[in-house]
Amino acid sequence: MSILTPESVLAALKSIIDPAKNNDVVSLGMIQGLVVKDGHVSFALEVASNEGPAKEPLRHACEKAVLALPGARSVAAVLTAHRGPASPPKAATRQDRQGPLGVKSVIAVASGKGGVGKSTVAVNLAVALQRLGHATGLLDADIYGPSIPRMLGLSGKPTSRDGKILQPMQAWGIKAISIGSLISEDQPMIWRGPMVMTALTQLIYDVEWAPLDILVVDMPPGTGDAQLTLAQRVPLAGAIIVSTPQDIALIDARKGLAMFQRTHVPVLGIIENMSTYFCPNCGHESHIFGHGGARETAAKLGCDFLGEIPLHISIRETSDGGTPITARDPSSPQALAFMALADRVAEKLKAGTTRPGPRIIME
Repeated sequence: MSILTPESVLAALKSIIDPAKNNDVVSLGMIQGLVVKDGHVSFALEVASNEGPAKEPLRHACEKAVLALPGARSVAAVLTAHRGPASPPKAATRQDRQGPLGVKSVIAVASGKGGVGKSTVAVNLAVALQRLGHATGLLDADIYGPSIPRMLGLSGKPTSRDGKILQPMQAWGIKAISIGSLISEDQPMIWRGPMVMTALTQLIYDVEWAPLDILVVDMPPGTGDAQLTLAQRVPLAGAIIVSTPQDIALIDARKGLAMFQRTHVPVLGIIENMSTYFCPNCGHESHIFGHGGARETAAKLGCDFLGEIPLHISIRETSDGGTPITARDPSSPQALAFMALADRVAEKLKAGTTRPGPRIIME
């Protein structure tokens, strides 16, 4: 059986011509967020904001061309729209300030790759924001590897008053929801792209989040269809990129940052996680993964550096035990690093404004 690759998919898409521009969709830069995995393909077809319905035949043609390739098992293509010109400012109502979810600000915690401690940062950031006085929620959007229930010590399943809208679970003063609370811990999530997008949409809009000041979204690692769905279906006030100092992680962190820039989501800054290791016995300082790489990357890319989080056994132990370090030992140096991060994020949100996300058009 032929192995499907991104190169073969792009080659097939080059045969699809946009009649309005007399060029193929690949050369025009219309193909975004291409993901090819085990014969399943997903991508976005980026069009002008006023062209959505008119470009449906083009989207169908793209899906048909890819599905005809040897080894193709499923194809999910969505139309995404460029942002139009900004509308004149108007007085904000209370509903405007709260947003469509009853949340003032939604922020994404993301990484270009797995294994950099993104979920640990998201959990402790959420608890730290709550300790600063902000009503905070945490959405576990990592469909394939949900870890938030274990990190927060959650058990059982969320309830619903009407059988339609879920009530978020409560832990350490924050509201939380995760697909991991709806399935058994060892059950694999063998879902195709469209199923993931539907599940994420429900976790976002079919949960009673309101009222919240800040909703922290623990994003899946990488830059695939799940990330594209969240970046374009949620009115994100900003995104935070988590990376370790090592070069291989920073390469992927730059990809994550580029994805948010491409989807017009403001990047609040970069965090260097596992920055410095302190021996719990003698206090010796070591830089296991290097040091300062995230700060240098932030400077090169022109975005803010939000701070360093140490590599410490207490952070690992409290995460595994369901008692985040910011809740269990809030005066420890490790927790204070998260508190400083939360303070910087809160200040950035206070200085900025929440904006609606780019419009996404789906069949």
